[in-house]
Amino acid sequence: MTLAQPDVTVVIGAYEAMPYLVECLASIEAQSMDPDRIEVIAVDDGSQDGTGEYLEEFAARAPMSVTVIRQENSGGPSGPRNVGLGKATGRFVFFLDADDRLGPEALERMVAMADRNGTDVVLGKVEGVNRNAPKSMWGRNRERTDVFSSNIKFTLSAQKLFRRELLERHGMRFDESLWTGEDALFTMEAYLRADGVSIVADHTCYYLVGRDDGKHVTKSGSYTLRFDSARALMGLLERMLPPGPKRDVLMVRPFLVTLLPQFGPVFLRQDETIRRTKLELAGPLMDAHWNEGVAQRLKVHERLRLELVAMQRPDLLEDVIRFIADKEEPRPVLKKGATKLYLAYPHYGSRKAGVPDRVYLAEPREAKSYPGWRKAPAETFLRAANRKVRRKLSRIKKRFTGPRGTATV
Repeated sequence: MTLAQPDVTVVIGAYEAMPYLVECLASIEAQSMDPDRIEVIAVDDGSQDGTGEYLEEFAARAPMSVTVIRQENSGGPSGPRNVGLGKATGRFVFFLDADDRLGPEALERMVAMADRNGTDVVLGKVEGVNRNAPKSMWGRNRERTDVFSSNIKFTLSAQKLFRRELLERHGMRFDESLWTGEDALFTMEAYLRADGVSIVADHTCYYLVGRDDGKHVTKSGSYTLRFDSARALMGLLERMLPPGPKRDVLMVRPFLVTLLPQFGPVFLRQDETIRRTKLELAGPLMDAHWNEGVAQRLKVHERLRLELVAMQRPDLLEDVIRFIADKEEPRPVLKKGATKLYLAYPHYGSRKAGVPDRVYLAEPREAKSYPGWRKAPAETFLRAANRKVRRKLSRIKKRFTGPRGTATV
């Protein structure tokens, strides 16, 4: 007798996961989906705390198919995930960290969303437990979207539902040479290759748990690993997208999330050798990928710090970081009939410093919070006209196409 293919394979990479693993596995047993539709592949990555033994106990009593693989420690999450992915047989794959847990209806809701819309990646709402979780993408359910027209670029963790056929067709695996940010690389590639992405925002599907022992992988590692991660993600975007607005809007993510924190208050506390090394590591990334299209999508203080990194001016950079760390507010400077607003962070207008005034120019989304600023009349008219055209095109598209872009006439 041939067994039916499971709907979803849950891949768990586990290392020294006790006691968090207990609730993790309980959350799989509590799924509303029929156990026959779930497959679990659990990889114990050389644990010495009873993780492997507990996984085997779970496999013996669980109502769904569970395969436990025990191996020598690989040093990171990529290896176990790749092993699990290689053994998966489900239509979809979900990567579950052993110290986190699923919401009770998570798998059923995400699989239903993917099947209803024919999408290749589904994001389920994430809630933090003793740690922060991404928030900007959970405003509402999205039946079908993409990485360019949503905020999903700011959640690149691996805890998503992926259509396995997509992963196999493109030979996608986690980069085992990266010690951090490997999930960002994998997930961004999936977003770019996917035939649509869905978002389940009205039900918590995933609980991101902060460990009391501080051993969560994202909290560990040298600062140099962050530059490796940024370099890898920037390189992927360069390979997969031509120069232009689409690449720029996604390039914001590695600059803002991975690179910029290296030049925050922590920079002031580090010794001269580390500061110099950080600037040396950042230099080639700034030369290759920093441009006006990326810069204009950032707030002034973000853009200014990165511009000073690109200029290799640690002296000016330290002044700006200290200004921000002291929670000082920049003086707003209105020009051109109050349609241009500059924020006078340190060295604004200084010929000696040589930082162009455009770096201090606030974009409308930031400028609108300052009294006295107003939109330029031409800009207001053009934006309204563009919105009207986009709405009209959207109505035409919905009228003549189905959910996967196929003609309905």
